[in-house]
Amino acid sequence: MSEQQTQEKPLYKASIKSVRISPRKVRLVVDLIRGKNVAQALGILDNTFKRSSPVIKNLLKSAVANAEQMNENIDVDALRVQRAFVDEGVTMKRWRPRAMGRATPIRKRSSRITLMVG
Repeated sequence: MSEQQTQEKPLYKASIKSVRISPRKVRLVVDLIRGKNVAQALGILDNTFKRSSPVIKNLLKSAVANAEQMNENIDVDALRVQRAFVDEGVTMKRWRPRAMGRATPIRKRSSRITLMVG
């Protein structure tokens, strides 16, 4: 590759494991902020009425704090949410009693959320 190729800017990461919210529900909120700058993403999260919004907001603040910690002369206003994804965490398995002595499974799903700003 040539030297003229643009160098990738460093990404600063924050992640959280075992959030007791289904990944499908968390992805709805994460999709809203992917690609936005940090100030805009925080504004979106403040006005989104989903249970995962405060969790993602804290995670975004953590990623920004990690960026400031790693690089002292970084411009926080120029940071964008480069990557944001939600994976499945552990699933707690429970049983619900049903009619005629049967039981049906209940799956209590959890999420692993990862945000990268750069």
